[in-house]
Amino acid sequence: MSRILYIPLISILLFNVLGCGDSSNKNNTVDSAAESTDKANTIAVTKAQFEGENMELGSLSEQNFPVVVEVAGTIDVPPQNKAIVSAFSGGYIKRTPLLIGNKVKKGQPLLSLENPEFVQMQQEYLESFEQLNFLKSEFERQKSLFAEKITSQKNFLKAESEYKRNLARYNGLQQKLKMLNISPENVEKGIIVSETTIFAPIDGSITKVNVSKGMYVSPSDEIMEIMNTEHIHLELSVFEKDIMKIKKNQKIRFKISETSQEYFEAEVYLVGTSIDGDSRTVKVHGHLHDDENHNFAVGMFVEADIITENKNIKALPIDGVIAQDNRQYVLSLVSEGIEGRIFETRAVKTGDSYNGFIAITDVGELKDTDQLIVKGGFNLMGESGGHDH
Repeated sequence: MSRILYIPLISILLFNVLGCGDSSNKNNTVDSAAESTDKANTIAVTKAQFEGENMELGSLSEQNFPVVVEVAGTIDVPPQNKAIVSAFSGGYIKRTPLLIGNKVKKGQPLLSLENPEFVQMQQEYLESFEQLNFLKSEFERQKSLFAEKITSQKNFLKAESEYKRNLARYNGLQQKLKMLNISPENVEKGIIVSETTIFAPIDGSITKVNVSKGMYVSPSDEIMEIMNTEHIHLELSVFEKDIMKIKKNQKIRFKISETSQEYFEAEVYLVGTSIDGDSRTVKVHGHLHDDENHNFAVGMFVEADIITENKNIKALPIDGVIAQDNRQYVLSLVSEGIEGRIFETRAVKTGDSYNGFIAITDVGELKDTDQLIVKGGFNLMGESGGHDH
């Protein structure tokens, strides 16, 4: 009887011993895994390392971020600051001393044209001028005679017609001579010239020269282009879907495409009221700030942001966010002591950057009071956690 009872007792003791052993091992395994996970997400930084790398601590803060409409355009000048030089009458280029880049003042001689027709025009004007006095006297004489009923109405009307026809011809030729910059007063004195001079219509610089000496030009030909770049502006194209957001005096940040990452400032001055049928865009005219201190050239392509409003967004200094494996992380302070500090990596999501800060669109488990490395922590993410430095 005693032998039968002994066997189950041994079995129970073995079961308890083995059971207790398994439970202890399982708990140790869980604790070890948790400790390993914690170490993998933490980084120890010594005091010397923190100071040597010029690290700084900071926290999330509300920063003012602009809401922008991205557009493209060019550097341009107002229409009144650009002039196409052409001739009012055809002729041969006799002198053209100026080159592209030369600065000119309004009224300065640009080139000379020569044409035998100029001589003929002056001759016709002089003849008309000489006849005008005679025809005027005859008209006034016939008018007096007709009033006294000494002459017939027919003779009076004929004298009036000839005088007025010659007067119209005289005035027309006089205007043509003025347009050709030939002095009617000199012609009346018998001074006849075979060439005319074309003068600069505005101040500016010569940007195009389409002729050379001896070339014949007609009134429709563009001889030169003059541009005044003292008041350059932005000519931007805004898509139809965004145009309702654009208002006068809104700020513009722009850079010159493919030449520099430097941003310059401007502001919206005029918003167009018609849509281009092909591109579905509206022209927006922007005035530049401090343009005289930059060597902008007309025709340069620009990329611009029109700031339509501002929003306060949680953000960190740009150096406080570390990118790794297409994800963004921050280093959050866990503890600190005499020897150094322990930081934990936390994943976040970021948005736009502005003025040295980057928007944090998803803070995850971060709190506003958490202390984070905001400078000097870029190289820490490649180091293993839990090591002494």
